[in-house]
Amino acid sequence: MSPLTDDRAPASGGAVELSIGGMTCASCANRIERKLNKLDGVTATVNYATEKAKVTYSGDISPEDLVAEVAKAGYTAKLPDPPAATSAGESRDGEAEAAEELRPLRDRLITSVALAVPVIAMAMVPALQFPNWQWLSLTLTAPVVVYAGWPFHRAAWTNLRHGTATMDTLVSIGTLAAFGWSLWALFFGSAGTPGMTHPFAFTIERTDGSGNIYLEAAAGVTAFILAGRYFEARSKRRAG
Repeated sequence: MSPLTDDRAPASGGAVELSIGGMTCASCANRIERKLNKLDGVTATVNYATEKAKVTYSGDISPEDLVAEVAKAGYTAKLPDPPAATSAGESRDGEAEAAEELRPLRDRLITSVALAVPVIAMAMVPALQFPNWQWLSLTLTAPVVVYAGWPFHRAAWTNLRHGTATMDTLVSIGTLAAFGWSLWALFFGSAGTPGMTHPFAFTIERTDGSGNIYLEAAAGVTAFILAGRYFEARSKRRAG
């Protein structure tokens, strides 16, 4: 008699396409790619535009191991869904799911633009700088930096825990620095004095800095980057 074979034995290798989540720039894709390629018997290529990772593996590596390795890098990965016939209903469901994914980003963008525009206008147009206008700017900027900019701060913290830096790190540090300095100038410097104005000039003058606030920079940069992130994500979903 021929020996019995176990059809349930795991395959010694294969190929899989993972859906990657959490990437914000090309350096994220490069980082995931390096992380996967460090595994023995794994060859990976990560595409930031399509948010996909094409991976070939061999040996004792399984697709679940690949997903876990991506998670260790601070991102998410999902195995492909089982093949099924595509119907019109499924297509509509996919469109609804894509719209639902964009909704939080769109809400943050709307919030940041609505609040950042008056902050920038007051900082750039001296005629709009009524008494105590700087405190209104602080009130409007705080939700932009904290709520609208939260994805940048969260990604920066994740990157810090893994000893790396991305564009999100730069955005987070820059906006928090501008916001933090403005807080110091308002509460401990001379910027909070009633009647303080920011004249718009093309020349550079030496000052002690305690009377300068940069709330328009914190709010404007957050809104600008969120706008680019939203339109980029929307174009990806439509292309997909």
